[in-house]
Amino acid sequence: IMKDFCSYGLDHWGSDSLGVEKTRSFLLEWQAWLCRYVPVGVLEVLPPRLNHRSPGFVARDDLEQLMASSQVEDWIKLSEMILGPAPPGLNFVPKHRSSGKASAETQAE
Repeated sequence: IMKDFCSYGLDHWGSDSLGVEKTRSFLLEWQAWLCRYVPVGVLEVLPPRLNHRSPGFVARDDLEQLMASSQVEDWIKLSEMILGPAPPGLNFVPKHRSSGKASAETQAE
């Protein structure tokens, strides 16, 4: 699904350096939202309620771990897998932060 997203972005903005970086910025913003979703098999109660925090989970492979990560560096690695190397000095700051996903610190308490 991420490859399709990038393909549509490159079709829309072009495959030159400006189009690739525009697609990369939209991919990183989307990843900031996408990392919040938890696989259904991990949820304790179905259907999930808005006020419930999702439990932490162990990913099945490295790619799933990157996709579930809330770290910007991991999102940049994912974008590099699809769009090629990021420009040097890329500094991405997500527009929105969420406390909906339980971190290791909050689960230990």
